[in-house]
Amino acid sequence: MIRAATPADLPQLCTMVHALADYHGDTATATVADLRRDLFGATPWLHALVFAEPRRLLGYAALTQLARVQYGQRGMDLHHLYVCTDYRGDGIGKALLAASLDYARHNNASYVTVTTLPGNAIAQAFYLAQGFQAAPTTGLRYALNLVDKT
Repeated sequence: MIRAATPADLPQLCTMVHALADYHGDTATATVADLRRDLFGATPWLHALVFAEPRRLLGYAALTQLARVQYGQRGMDLHHLYVCTDYRGDGIGKALLAASLDYARHNNASYVTVTTLPGNAIAQAFYLAQGFQAAPTTGLRYALNLVDKT
């Protein structure tokens, strides 16, 4: 069953966030408190959907808002899509993606983006098979760390 994440899901959700980071060779530092703030805080930053069995979550999708201000368009970025290793290939990813697209439409988004690593051919093929089109970025992107390093 797919449903919106709840505060009770946060420990399992955090474990899956870390598993996705590990899969990509990254080290996650997100905590349950971080997820609580970003999903259920005073200013929610993310929306998460989970694929839930009675006692266990098998996957999740996390979306965040985007905009193309010059076109008056709202969008969503499918920031994460994860399915537990033992359940891949069972249609859970497709179901989470479909629910994510429904959520975006319900919130008046006119587009959804997703990013894959250049070498992740499995994810690229998955998104192409679901109707996404390659949308390479143009221009340079810059970042500024706002966290005090002292």
